[in-house]
Amino acid sequence: MPPMQNPPDLRPDLARARVSETRRDGQPTIGMVSLGCPKALVDSERILTRLRAEGYGISADYSGADAVIVNTCGFLDSAKAESLEAIGEALTENGKVIVTGCLGAEPEYITGVHPKVLAVTGPHQYEQVLDAVHGAVPPSPDPFVDLLPASGVSLTPRHYSYLKISEGCNHKCKFCIIPDMRGRLASRPAKAVLREAEKLVEAGVQELLVISQDTSAYGTDWKDRDSKFPFLDLARDLGELGVWVRMHYVYPYPHVREAIPLMAEGKILPYLDIPFQHAHPDTLRRMARPAAAERTLDEIAAWRAACPDITLRSTFIVGYPGETEAEFQHLLDWMDEAQLDRVGCFQYENVDGARSNDLPDHVDAEVKQDRWDRFMQKAQAISEAKLAAKVGTRLDVIVDDVDEDGIATCRTKADAPEIDGNLFIDEGADHLKPGQIVTVEVDEAGEYDLWGQLV
Repeated sequence: MPPMQNPPDLRPDLARARVSETRRDGQPTIGMVSLGCPKALVDSERILTRLRAEGYGISADYSGADAVIVNTCGFLDSAKAESLEAIGEALTENGKVIVTGCLGAEPEYITGVHPKVLAVTGPHQYEQVLDAVHGAVPPSPDPFVDLLPASGVSLTPRHYSYLKISEGCNHKCKFCIIPDMRGRLASRPAKAVLREAEKLVEAGVQELLVISQDTSAYGTDWKDRDSKFPFLDLARDLGELGVWVRMHYVYPYPHVREAIPLMAEGKILPYLDIPFQHAHPDTLRRMARPAAAERTLDEIAAWRAACPDITLRSTFIVGYPGETEAEFQHLLDWMDEAQLDRVGCFQYENVDGARSNDLPDHVDAEVKQDRWDRFMQKAQAISEAKLAAKVGTRLDVIVDDVDEDGIATCRTKADAPEIDGNLFIDEGADHLKPGQIVTVEVDEAGEYDLWGQLV
């Protein structure tokens, strides 16, 4: 089956969220269930930081909370179903539930299933969420006790943090309703982004994960900008902070090639997360995406020539309306050429409001499943071969966790948290701490993970 749309490790109520504080007597407490992508997780952190500043105690789940905020995902129908399930669970376990996030753009959809929710707000409507919390659980701050930590409230481990640089998207892909939910591109001021990044680094963050709906379009919505492509200026500035900087959701515009030398120089990580979605020009046209797969192969070759260590990650959709067997086979052949390092794949599904719903020739569920299986078999074989080639090499890795048996779970520069693989050190790792960057020699490889020894 396809992967869950709301990964458990991105849910602070299921993962080990870092919300460590002592609550005072009588302090109102708010729980948080955050669903969906890292961008939603950043929204959750901002909401909780504001609430913490107002004197609320914070819980990573609904246990002991006076009310619960559920930050929802509404990108796909399967994600919507998971969001509705999480809302129902919070209602059962707590009773006082405020809903926000992408699914909040459809309040009737939520209240039709769960009429007892206290309020529904849309994505990044921070003020409305705070108003709803105030109505449900009035604040009771103690100015002598409630001090906002400099780094705010974080729902990720201390050593890495997501850095959201913009909201919205100007593309009109037929399968996507994000522009309808989150609006057109609205880039944060560069000074604000850099100030947040500097504060995070000062607080001990060793890896910044740059996210948005369209990262490489950052700043192109500014009319009177000094630089044609502010994304490049931002990448250069972040590269001076002395920590790992990882770029996500980078649309393959031609100017992206100008960021590759920064990777070759070690300023930012040699890693690009690019949503190609498909390779056949006819499928891409039906998606309303640029149909330039051949030029994309040339671009990939140029990136690798400029930075041989670059890791390329992408996601694809199989079973899109009208996709023929020949178009799907073209995608498999393209994968053989592209040799992408990290690949995710989704089976197409209709989403309320998406223009792709009205396209003819929808693909049967059995065919979609078969194509997904074949695609993932291809991607797995490529991954396995690429990882096998790393055996015997030395790599810098960042430590994410050391368990009670002394086994360290780490990531290489080629691995983003939650979505890519891991490198495990199972000997002599007892003394390591999360956030440390150490050198290992790879001695074993699997389909998606590596094992190594400290050098």
